Amino acid sequence: MFVDTAKIYVKGGDGGNGMVAFRREKYVDKGGPAGGDGGRGANVVFVVDEGLRTLVDFKYQRHFKAPRGENGRSKSQHGAGSEDMIVKVPPGTAVYDDDTGELIGDMVYQGQSVVVAKGGRGGRGNIRFATPVNPAPEIAENGEPGQERYIRLELKVLADVGLVGYPSVGKSTLLSVVSAARPKIGAYHFTTLSPNLGVVDVGDGRSFVMADLPGLIEGAHEGTGLGHQFLRHVERTRVIVHVIDMAGSEGRDPIEDFQQINKELVLYNQKLEERKQIIAANKMDIPEAEENLATFREKMGPEFPIYPISTITKKGVQELLYAVADLLDTIPVAPLVEDLNEEAEERVVYKAEKEPDKFFVRRENEIYVVEGDYIERMMRMTNLNSYDSIQRFTRTMRNMGVDKQLREMGAENGDTVRIGDFEFEFVD
Repeated sequence: MFVDTAKIYVKGGDGGNGMVAFRREKYVDKGGPAGGDGGRGANVVFVVDEGLRTLVDFKYQRHFKAPRGENGRSKSQHGAGSEDMIVKVPPGTAVYDDDTGELIGDMVYQGQSVVVAKGGRGGRGNIRFATPVNPAPEIAENGEPGQERYIRLELKVLADVGLVGYPSVGKSTLLSVVSAARPKIGAYHFTTLSPNLGVVDVGDGRSFVMADLPGLIEGAHEGTGLGHQFLRHVERTRVIVHVIDMAGSEGRDPIEDFQQINKELVLYNQKLEERKQIIAANKMDIPEAEENLATFREKMGPEFPIYPISTITKKGVQELLYAVADLLDTIPVAPLVEDLNEEAEERVVYKAEKEPDKFFVRRENEIYVVEGDYIERMMRMTNLNSYDSIQRFTRTMRNMGVDKQLREMGAENGDTVRIGDFEFEFVD
């Protein structure tokens, strides 16, 4: 089963809770605080494994939740951090945040890794809050919640050569002739529904990976037909072999076919216009093909190399393979991925962080709702069973200006205020 897209949920581990404890040795007078910090929660990390070829594993497991850190202990012992959760993905996987569309990572090379959900830091124990004014605090933080989000995975086949062309022009037959691959072949459109890969032995010690990709039709860049399911795989190929039915056996014009397919490629990704192409003029065993080929050569000129072939008689196929191998020798492997994703990579590297203390107050019927990443995280990390911890959070709100903004919006004594999942009464 070839699966090239998946949507999953990932959550980093929560940090362990800090502890409130005190030294209680027999001969230590006023021993002071001794509550340790909680351990850090585990990250969810994607790692490339060349042994994988599809995203089928994510069809059966869609939730990945990393373990939390250990809680702090007495005698100033800190809790242990958890080991990262490693999730293996096939090479060629692009990882996106499903809500924002942001590219998180482009997974290409064996062993390459990217953190997709960060674990939360451990909560501080009461040894961290001791001051000359309060030498024995009963304050400890809960662990920070781990990052959670929905991830969209898109697998883009890693192949040296991609076969493109309208349906039923002979792409699958060509792959079956030049490699040991056995794609499904039929005399109807869209026989090929997913990419087929084959290793091609040129015969002179060189070899390359060829991908038979589903047929294109007009409007594919907008998702028509197999649309994006096909086009995402073209991005990875170093050379495009454009297979054309030169006999026009279905009543189509070979020149129009060539121009329309290239138009769809460019509309999908402008950089594909610069990709090297070789034209395989197929079905030359049909009488009408010779006349059409002469017209085609005259129209195209010398810009694109044209190789007449017949996948039935195998005439011209070896010459095509030599030409493809020669062209591949001139094209480096690594830069293609970097070129296609240059803007996205810059967006990831130079991403600006949100203002940590920014918050918003809105009214929802009779409830005042305070929203903001920092204030909500502080709320979840506050131990609501500790009076001192609640007082500390109250001071934090006051210093941030939350109280002031609530008053300006009309909040009075007894009104309900909600922060995250917690509700409490406003006290002026």
